[in-house]
Amino acid sequence: MPSRKTGMFQKGDFREKIRQAFFQKSRVAVKKAAHNFSGKTVSYYFDAEFSLLEHIVSKEKTILVTDENIFAAAKEKFDGWNTIVIKAGEEFKQQATVDLIIQQLIEKEADRNSMIVGVGGGVVTDITGYAASIYMRGVRFGFVPTTILAMVDASIGGKNGVDVGVYKNLVGFIRQPDFLLFDYSLLKTLPQEHWINGFAEVIKHACIKDAGMFALLEKYVPEDFKKDSTLLATLIERNVNIKTTVVLNDEFERGDRKLLNFGHTLGHAIENVYQLLHGHAISIGMMAAAAFSEKLIGFRQEDTQRLKKLLEKYHLPTAKAFEKDKVWNLLKMDKKRASSEMNFILLKNIGEAVVQPIPLVQLEQLILQN
Repeated sequence: MPSRKTGMFQKGDFREKIRQAFFQKSRVAVKKAAHNFSGKTVSYYFDAEFSLLEHIVSKEKTILVTDENIFAAAKEKFDGWNTIVIKAGEEFKQQATVDLIIQQLIEKEADRNSMIVGVGGGVVTDITGYAASIYMRGVRFGFVPTTILAMVDASIGGKNGVDVGVYKNLVGFIRQPDFLLFDYSLLKTLPQEHWINGFAEVIKHACIKDAGMFALLEKYVPEDFKKDSTLLATLIERNVNIKTTVVLNDEFERGDRKLLNFGHTLGHAIENVYQLLHGHAISIGMMAAAAFSEKLIGFRQEDTQRLKKLLEKYHLPTAKAFEKDKVWNLLKMDKKRASSEMNFILLKNIGEAVVQPIPLVQLEQLILQN
């Protein structure tokens, strides 16, 4: 029976029967997994259809948040849903956009029993999770990631937040979503540059945790994954499992989770100074980190070249001329700084990374010489 207070079905067998009935009727073999993060269970629905969403949440109590590009490309999927549409792009990942979302939540009379679902790429998932976490001191939320980058990285692990001017992800906190729904058909509308963009995070995962996946990626080109949906689904799930395992072991980034920042310290600074796509900037950052790894901990030069060749194979940039003083002034405010040192991620081997505290004075010289 519906709850008189919320209009939502009570948790329990009835809701689970609805889900199972949908799974049985669906032509798509939905694969479900569940993981416990600091006492909260997050459900993953792999190889699912967007239409599964109304069997996971109450349509009457749910508000979707998406950006104008996703809304235009998949407008039919939003039919019948209460939806907030925000501007698209990293430049709108600011507190002002959060304020607009909250104002619309108020107008839509969202309460503590509402569910907020972010449908989009990393900007949408980050900002939706943040807005939901502070609205009425926290309402439930979930994600339907629509880009490779969001599927394998941004939507996983509970990091929510916004940029402050040019400072990337400076404000936010860790709070887990209720669920992630992976509908791979949403990737069909991705522009080529955004398709490529996501593979930077895939290659990052291979560099820090999975030498076997690195070798697998060397056998293919991005077009192969676009043509073969089974190959793509397998790759995405493998990456989801890598990041999930890392986060489960270190949810609040006191140790192993820091490894996920490989390529991001310099990459974030370049991204914000030059307004590059995230994956493009991280690709450049990974190459710089590999060069630093050679100098500081003996990473093999031939493996740096393997990384360079793989990034180029996936149409990702490996170098960019940049104003080093300007980038350094931004980089030294990175969240990973600890007093006079920066926790930098270096490679010992392909598939094995370490956290290396580097004095800021030494790091500045490495960047200026790079």
